[in-house]
Amino acid sequence: MKKLTVPTGFEDMQAFSLLEALLGRRSRRFFRGAQIPDGVFAYKSRHQLEPLSELEKMLVVIACGGNTSWHHLIYRAQQYAPYLSNYAGAAGGRTFPSAAGFHTSMTFFTDDEGVYVLENRDAPALSERNEDGSLNLEVILAALKSQVKKIQDGRLKLPPEVPYVEPHNTWVVNHPGTLLVIPVGDLAQHVLLNLCYMLQNGLILTDDINKRSIPGIEKFQDLVDLNNTWPLTFVEQWSMAELTAELSTSCYAGALMLQAMGLGGWMFNGIDPFVMLGASGEPDVPGLGFRYDTNEGWPYPNPTGLEGVMEGFCPPHYQDLRVAVDSLCDRKFGPGGPFHAETPGPWKNSAQVRSAAQVHSEEFRKCVALQAQYVFDTFGKFPGTVPSIFLITYLQAHHLDLEFYDKFYKPGAYLSTHTTHMARWHPQDST
Repeated sequence: MKKLTVPTGFEDMQAFSLLEALLGRRSRRFFRGAQIPDGVFAYKSRHQLEPLSELEKMLVVIACGGNTSWHHLIYRAQQYAPYLSNYAGAAGGRTFPSAAGFHTSMTFFTDDEGVYVLENRDAPALSERNEDGSLNLEVILAALKSQVKKIQDGRLKLPPEVPYVEPHNTWVVNHPGTLLVIPVGDLAQHVLLNLCYMLQNGLILTDDINKRSIPGIEKFQDLVDLNNTWPLTFVEQWSMAELTAELSTSCYAGALMLQAMGLGGWMFNGIDPFVMLGASGEPDVPGLGFRYDTNEGWPYPNPTGLEGVMEGFCPPHYQDLRVAVDSLCDRKFGPGGPFHAETPGPWKNSAQVRSAAQVHSEEFRKCVALQAQYVFDTFGKFPGTVPSIFLITYLQAHHLDLEFYDKFYKPGAYLSTHTTHMARWHPQDST
């Protein structure tokens, strides 16, 4: 393979210590070309806007959602031993953790050139580990480029204005020259995976809002103890909390990378998530363009998916929840899935490990689908009390204007990597 041509800052990044990244992490918002028009921090940058290079952009995206070879799975659960735990949704690992290996999120990002999605949620390992456990970053970078799909031309159409962006972010978020990373989660799929997890561990739903059991659940009394229940609202809120952790740690990984690279930026949640997904109701503010539904009984619009890119595991993208359950099982047990014997892995006998999981039976699938379909029929959407598609955190990356920090801060407001970034990454623009 042709050797990657990189600036000297690339070596600095690789040598940067984790401890320095952890202790040095700060939100550093003022970028080259920015302006704060008034107040105690009134300042106008004397520099031109400086977009991230292609390499810088890909490194930030890798940190937020890159592939890290094979997922190691969960080994054992007493409830159904000696079978291998069969919770995971993907065989490949990523830079952030996901509850039980569900991996229901995808990474979107935007810069001045366009809006993109990283299509690697179900990707195999992009690089096998060396004997010392390391990975070849150049191989990963090359593979990452092949997984990036452009879905819109130009910067994301979401103006940095109230009410789309919170007032304290309007001067800095999604401005020209910046990179904005947007992890998006399929909460419908996550809840389905949790229903599978529950049933595997002897639990079923009960509707605590309408104070009733799931009609027809008695047909599965030979499969599960009908008295062993979890409330619907708890399961959906718990699933949203798990997915929040997945999305947030994705951005946190990116935030640590900013320190190592000497870039400015921060992670935050100050953009209206429904506007971001495409539910502003205004043609001039399409956001990511997800389809959505509204209902008088719902407190907010419900985005369900982006056709051909990220379709939630719920209607209308699936005819009904039984079809969605079957598709979920195909993801888990089909070719390329974590529990398919022919999917490679990190073990000495990967086929033996992957085939040790119990495949969800027809009765199991019917029971999960019955519960999920009840939720959809009762509440008009799935999940019933939380959004089908969910996002909460963002990561912005940009080139820092050190002169702003020198004017207002004591020494130590930025790291050595920020001090040398322009000279080491952009020697031609280091003035």
